[in-house]
Amino acid sequence: MAKKKPEEPPKGAPLWVQTFGDLMNLLLCFFIMLYAMSDIDAEKYEAIAASMSSTFSIFSSGAQAIGDGVMIGNGVSQLNDLAEYVNSLGVSEEGEDETVTDSADSAAKAQSEMQQEGLKESEELSEQIQEALEETGFQGMVDMNFTSQFVELTLNGAILFDTGKYDLKDEALPLLDQISVILNKYAHNRVEIEGHTDNVGDYALNDVLSNNRALSVFNYVIEHTDLDPANVVHSGRGEYLPVADNSTPEGRALNRRVVIKIYNELSDY
Repeated sequence: MAKKKPEEPPKGAPLWVQTFGDLMNLLLCFFIMLYAMSDIDAEKYEAIAASMSSTFSIFSSGAQAIGDGVMIGNGVSQLNDLAEYVNSLGVSEEGEDETVTDSADSAAKAQSEMQQEGLKESEELSEQIQEALEETGFQGMVDMNFTSQFVELTLNGAILFDTGKYDLKDEALPLLDQISVILNKYAHNRVEIEGHTDNVGDYALNDVLSNNRALSVFNYVIEHTDLDPANVVHSGRGEYLPVADNSTPEGRALNRRVVIKIYNELSDY
């Protein structure tokens, strides 16, 4: 009896490999679309999700094309059209640029409005301080300026200290008493006290001198007010922020000063 020839295996890949490949292509396309939509806002995401739900059938039977294109089961051949398809739903690069521009304009407008409010607040504060100084006759001894953040009181160093010293002069105490009264009215505000010098002498010594002068004023104010020391900052700025020309005696005299900044309620420090 003749032996039966063994059956030859079917040629080509098994059928399950083809099905598995199609499934992988579908998953690849799905995750690429998720990545492409990662920066879309919630409203646009809902619109795309609704469109996908009505246009794709990959969640159920998986045999439908995107629009009139090639079947999604053919995989990467359709990936090049995904960006164009998403853009057709309204998620264009131009739209994103317009959104960013609108956000920047809104932020700039809000910042400008805050600055205007800060200037108004500081102006009102400066008027109150000016009235208090005029009542006591010390207005000529204090220069005043303001920004959107603070009101700045500038005291000439020659009024407060002898040359090269940081101990307060006796004749300066009535002025500091009045300054303390003013500061006490704004005890809840942040206060900064800065010492400044000219550029004569060693810069390291000027740093120490400016710091000690600011500290002398700080100590006097703390002793004569109800200000919380934690809310008052003192610093020595040395010769680095001149307001006048150091090459002249008049300019150097203006640079030797103590500056007191009273921040308004809207400032961000």
